[in-house]
Amino acid sequence: MAHRQIGAMRLALAQFSVAPAPDSFAGFVARLQALGQDAKAAGADILVLPEYAAMALAGATVKTPDLAGELEVVVSQAGSLITALRDIAAAEKIFILGGTLPMRDSDDKIRNRAPFCSPIGGLAFQDKQTMTRFEAEIWGISPGAAPKVFDTAIGRIGVSICYDSEFPLHVRAQAAAGAQVLLIPSCTDNLAGFNRVRLSARARALENQFFTAVSPLIGAAPWSAAIDENTGYAALYAPPDKVFPPSGIIAKGELNAPTLLIADADLTLVDKTRRDGAVLNHRDWPPTPQAEIIPLP
Repeated sequence: MAHRQIGAMRLALAQFSVAPAPDSFAGFVARLQALGQDAKAAGADILVLPEYAAMALAGATVKTPDLAGELEVVVSQAGSLITALRDIAAAEKIFILGGTLPMRDSDDKIRNRAPFCSPIGGLAFQDKQTMTRFEAEIWGISPGAAPKVFDTAIGRIGVSICYDSEFPLHVRAQAAAGAQVLLIPSCTDNLAGFNRVRLSARARALENQFFTAVSPLIGAAPWSAAIDENTGYAALYAPPDKVFPPSGIIAKGELNAPTLLIADADLTLVDKTRRDGAVLNHRDWPPTPQAEIIPLP
């Protein structure tokens, strides 16, 4: 086990590849179990999987691109997958943010939802609130519930799913509710999309003076219409300030390389920076201004 900094939350951030496609539901779960075991062996408190990691499960039955078919396969197995994630969290005695998976609600709408599992059986969810054009216009995924903060034994944690992290007020609500770490599971098909999420994560760390952690889906799935191409690397960011690196980068992975990035977030430094940083962004957050329209002949 690697040496742990005193007071740190140790994160295992998955750069989770969609390839190879699993041969069965059990085969997919076995892969998640291996990740849980690796995270535990590294001394991690929490394993973070990326947005739409569950969509790789469709590869066990769907062999050619079928947008509606892939969605239905995963929606139909969402409950079983959540049970498996809870079992892994209990077996390895770690928290797991199970990426996201599409789930059908009682109103018959499908929402993109992140299951958060505790080592002692707790389960909570964070929905994606703002849909991308692909999700809304092509795939038919609906907006979900407002942002939450999870008060856990390892710290107060917020989750902002991919595109949501690009909206400061979504994240500000979580920071104002006491979040010390923001988890950002992401799924972006190209470098431009990944950079939007990456730069947003860094901006949110600066604005709110806390940690942000990105876990991306990576790799190619030619059989899929939903997750055919995926780009990114995992990273842990902090505000560039006295007690943090001048870059604000705590750790980052290699682009598109399947791995678990292990990184420590010393939560005591969040309070210290918010209290006595070189600047006090968290304290000085202004009310949302209203722009005045000035005619200029």
